Parts: sequence; C-alpha cells; structure tokens
Amino acid sequence: MCLSATAQAQEVITIKQAVDRMLQNNLNIKQSALNVATAETYVQQSKAELYPSLNGGLNNDFNFGRSLNPATNQLITRNFFSGTANLATSVDLFNGFAKINQIKQNRITLEANYSALEKTKNDLVLQVVTTYFQVVFNEDLLRASREQLQVAQQTLTRESALFDAGNKTTADIAQAKAQVATAELNVTNAQNQLTISYLTLSQLMEMGSDASYKVVAPTIEDITSAQQSYPEQEISEAALATFPDLKLARLNREAAAKGVDVAKGFLFPTISLGGGLGTRYSYDLASQPGQIGAGDARLFDQINNNFYQSVGMSIRIPIFNGLASRSNLKRAKISYEGYQIQEQLTKNNLNKVVAQAVADLRAASSRYQSTLNTFNAQAEAFRVNEERFNVGLVNSLDFNTSQTNRNRAEIDFIQAKYDLLFRSKVIDFYLGKEITF
Repeated sequence: MCLSATAQAQEVITIKQAVDRMLQNNLNIKQSALNVATAETYVQQSKAELYPSLNGGLNNDFNFGRSLNPATNQLITRNFFSGTANLATSVDLFNGFAKINQIKQNRITLEANYSALEKTKNDLVLQVVTTYFQVVFNEDLLRASREQLQVAQQTLTRESALFDAGNKTTADIAQAKAQVATAELNVTNAQNQLTISYLTLSQLMEMGSDASYKVVAPTIEDITSAQQSYPEQEISEAALATFPDLKLARLNREAAAKGVDVAKGFLFPTISLGGGLGTRYSYDLASQPGQIGAGDARLFDQINNNFYQSVGMSIRIPIFNGLASRSNLKRAKISYEGYQIQEQLTKNNLNKVVAQAVADLRAASSRYQSTLNTFNAQAEAFRVNEERFNVGLVNSLDFNTSQTNRNRAEIDFIQAKYDLLFRSKVIDFYLGKEITF
C-alpha cells in the first residue's frame, strides 16, 4: 500500500512543463535579468547627467598664530574659528553631444541586455529539450534491456532443464549464462544512464537531486509528424527574424557605433554655465563684546554682510591630454569594426546551423525507417529461430547470435526514433514554435 501511494503521488512532467520550470527557476536566467536591471540604471544615470548639478558645502577651521580672517580680510594674531558656506550649480551647454550620444548608447545597450536575456533562455531551452529526450531515450532503453534480460533468463531456465534431462551440454549452459550476464550488465548501464540524465534535467530546472518525477514519452503521432520535411529557406528566414543571437549581435554593433560618437564628442570644446552663492564668517571665543565675532547677533551680521553671488560661463578646449581622447576614439572605432565582424559571423553561423539541422532531420528520418525495417526483420528472424530452437532444429550458438542481433537492432531503432524526434524539435525551435508533445 505504501509503494502504491508513492507511485500515485509521483509527479509527471511534460517537456513543456520542464521548459517552464527551467525558465522560472534557473539561476543563469536570474543573473541575466540582473544585468538588464543594471543596464536600466545606466540609462537613468545618463539622462540625469543632462540636468544641472547642484552642490553645497560647509567648512569650519580653527586658526591660531598670525592668520587671515576671511570675514574681514585682515591679518590678525589671535585664535579664532572661521568658516564658509556655499551653494553652487553648473550645467553643460555644449560638449560635442557626448551626453546625448551616451544616452542613445545606453538605451541600445539596455535593449541588447534584453536580447542577451532571451538568448540565455533560448540556449537553456535547447539544453532542456536535449536532456529531456535523453531521459525518455534512457527510459525506453532500460525497458528494452529489462525485456532482453527476461528473455535471456527464460532461455537459461529452459537450457538448464534440458541439461538436466541430458539434452544439452555444459557449453550450452555457459552460453546461456553469458547471455544473462550481458543482459544484466546492459540493465545496470541503462539504469545508471537514466539516473544521470534525470539528475541533469533536475539541475537545469533547479530542482533538488532527490526530486522524484517521471517524464512523458512521445506518442506514435509525434513520430509521424516528425517525418515531415521543411524548406531550408523558410527556416533560415524565420531564425534570422526572431532569433535573439542575431538581434544581440546587431544591437552590440549599434551600441559600438554610438560609442564612436561619444568618443568624438570629447574632442570638441565644452561650454558650461555656472552660478553660486555663499558667505564667510569668523568667531573669536576670546573677543570682548563689540569686537569681531562677539555674540550670535554679530555672527549673523557677518553671514549677511559677507553673502556673495556669482554667475559665469566657462569653455574648456581640449588641446593636449596625453592623447587620451584620440586613443579612446581609436579604440571605439576598432570595437565597432569588431562588432561588425561578429554580427556577420553570427549571421553566417546561424545559416550554417539551420542548414545542418535540416540535413540532420532528413538523415534521421531515413535512419529511422531503416532501423525500423531492420528491427522488424531481426525480430521476425529471432521469433523463427526461437521456435526452431525450442524443438532442437537450431543450436545454441545460432540462437544466441540471432538474439544478439535482435537486441542490437532494437537499441539502434530506439536511438533512431528519439534522434528523429529531437531533430524535429530543433527545427521547431529555430522556427520559434513552442516545443511540446
């Protein structure tokens, strides 16, 4: 009853659910989302740099010996406190449009980070699909291995009974035991491969290694639909229009182009408008009433009397700064050329990958049909040999050879079946379709 309850409670996950869980939980996606948030702050910061700056200051000093009193501009020999307070603002009227271009570059970089996030998701979706098919393949392989073990055990039981009756030799028994041992090893290997593939899928979904669930296997209808052909041009056009890899490469190239404009801006003069206000005061603790700094009222008088305002315009002309600006411009141009090449490489690689995917699907479809025919033929041959073996018309060696050929053909067929399904889903992936079955 406990085992039955556990089996009923075990979760079943479809390939779509596996993809959805990965998209929700995967840490690489969350890290990429943080990069998007960081890029958003750069956009906000570059916009804010267009506004005037405003800074305030307050300074207090203790003076002793012969010092200049900032409130009276007199040299005095006395211990006193002095201070200044000011508020200043400035705004760039022109700086070669560097700030405007910086905003544009940061916006493009933000969009590129969104594309990078989509690329991360796409890459992980393909990993989940690959691993999911590895799981269902290993499930089928384990089932076939167990069935082959059962047949080998039944053969050994029958051979042992015939040996006891004097109709078989020790060589026949040894051959039957070898078949059982091989089948047991195949079951062990299949079980280990299944466990590892489940673990890999759990890690992609950020589930615990002790998570217990089963996957849904594809149906006959899925296999039939996977055998349809796709025009390569249609897939290439769809991939080039929607795939985030190419969009990311294009946005990186556009951001680099704006980087060149930003670097050019620092070669132009910068014109700034500024203004400020402030005051000065001093306070002598040892002074007598009526002298400088005596009493709070006199202190406030100093603040009012020394209050000043200023408005000005400045121009900064870059003449020589260690070639820093020109070197930055050269690096920006080199970076732009690099991203141009990277965009073309991405486009070429995407076309190459799509062409390979179409060719792989065609080859997988042919191989599936060939392995299906081979498996049916070997299964029929084994059935006939088994009947003849049971009545003594086939020796043990020929029977075991037939059994081995049938088992190998079944494994080849299972591999071809899931390879066909996987190649079909890869095409759907490049077409931007939702991957389900």
